[in-house]
Amino acid sequence: MRVLMVSDVYFPRINGVSSAISTYRRTLLAEGIEVRLIAPDYGPKTADEDWIVRVPGRPVPRDPEDRIMRWKPLLAAIEREARHADLIHVQTPFLAHYAAVKVAKKVGLPLVSTYHTLFEEYFQHYLPFLPASWLKLLARRISQKQCNQMDKIIVPSRAIHRRLSEYGVSRQLEILPTGIPLSQFNSGHGERFREEYGIHPERPIALFVGRVAHEKNIGFLIESLAHARKHIPDILLLVTGEGPARTHLQRDVEKHNLGENVKFLGYLDRTHELPHCYAAANAFVFASRTETQGLVLLEAMAMGLPVIALSSMGTTDILEAERGAITPLDDPLDFSRALIRLFSDPDLQRKLSDEAKAHAREWDETKIAKRLAQAYY
Repeated sequence: MRVLMVSDVYFPRINGVSSAISTYRRTLLAEGIEVRLIAPDYGPKTADEDWIVRVPGRPVPRDPEDRIMRWKPLLAAIEREARHADLIHVQTPFLAHYAAVKVAKKVGLPLVSTYHTLFEEYFQHYLPFLPASWLKLLARRISQKQCNQMDKIIVPSRAIHRRLSEYGVSRQLEILPTGIPLSQFNSGHGERFREEYGIHPERPIALFVGRVAHEKNIGFLIESLAHARKHIPDILLLVTGEGPARTHLQRDVEKHNLGENVKFLGYLDRTHELPHCYAAANAFVFASRTETQGLVLLEAMAMGLPVIALSSMGTTDILEAERGAITPLDDPLDFSRALIRLFSDPDLQRKLSDEAKAHAREWDETKIAKRLAQAYY
């Protein structure tokens, strides 16, 4: 079987969609499914490009990390690749979606999509000059219409299944989380990472990994850190990733006088640098309320990191087992209490670390790949 994936984003642009596509492709090969991908051209190439068709485009206004693909070259690429495909799998709801729908109707191929992003919660961050109620209604209507153009929609969590059902999506919804490559996140050189970044071997580190964007609620983590520092003066928050909220967050750091307690590291190479960063940390912290799943939680758990995170939307499926994680209230002060509790109790850290590793094994990418392959038929 040949599957043509179409996406408005892929590596070297780092985010959850890019990671999911990479996981899909690698694991589906073992199930006898060949994957081809159509994605934007960012200039620099990744190491493995022979299965990717890059489409030229231009930077997205106010978000130059992303690209808007040119419509005609995008359509031409999909039509050309569709001749050799059995199915089209849409990964994003922008130009890739509309072009894939147009070509699929023309050539008679079935359409599957994965609902990676809850746009109802995103629009208000990027269009703040419009009423939030209007934006939520618009996002719901767009999602409903787009999903009902598919033959099947893959959703990564029960929360997203419920939300799309509430929107009025009538097409088949299949809950199928994205797995993680356990072999990639099972070891790292934490001491070497600390030495490279000038961090004392015993300094307590809380780590955030993800896009530095407003919807990730990193400001909440900074406020929580300000409370926790009163009890743990040398606590350090590492923020890895890039995004449009970095300047705003740096101002938050200055406001709380946390210049010595927060480091923005930018992007880290997922294959080499990121596992070392995980290994250097003592806990993983996450406050996003808009995740459809929260893959970084599983990556951290696979590395044995205790997690402190808000249980909201898609992260609930990971966190509700209460294994390897603390789920404080959606309140910076309560979140800070969880930080203080964890960092002051080595036995609790060890217990949560062991639980986290065992929990992450249940989300192994090879198990998920078999279910995805079945969903295509």
